[in-house]
Amino acid sequence: MTNKKHDSDVEFIQALAELLADNDLTELEVMREYGDNDSLNVRVSRASQTAIQVAAPVAAAPVAAAPAAAPAAAAPAAAPAAAPAAAEDPASHPGAVTSPMVGTVYLQAEPGAPSFVSVGSQVSEGQTLLIIEAMKTMNQIPAPKSGTVKRILVEDGGAVEFGAPLVIIE
Repeated sequence: MTNKKHDSDVEFIQALAELLADNDLTELEVMREYGDNDSLNVRVSRASQTAIQVAAPVAAAPVAAAPAAAPAAAAPAAAPAAAPAAAEDPASHPGAVTSPMVGTVYLQAEPGAPSFVSVGSQVSEGQTLLIIEAMKTMNQIPAPKSGTVKRILVEDGGAVEFGAPLVIIE
């Protein structure tokens, strides 16, 4: 009976790893309870993905975790590279529009339709900038203020995390 539970746990962990890869996630943690004082805690993460995100303008948490995951010899090399990235971090820009949720970004209403905005476009407050699909629901992301779109920081069909910068409006 114990071996059978072990086999199902292995399948469960493999399914979590596939879910992690298929949805481009960096970490996933799950607690599975079997009964009184019998549970399985699983954390699946991709350390190599964290190292890649050091140069990306995403959240600060993966950047802080990167030196701990890197070998001691690589840590001094990562620190100078992180300093210029922090100065140019789009999330700290006063005109940055950040993602209010985790999901998939779409820059147009449907395939083949024109984009909601492009670099250099004039936008007014409340105008739709893009759509984020979360749990099969399309969520329009409005412009928080009027201005000019200076940068679009996401790709059409790409995944975004909560708080990730999407667009810069000045």
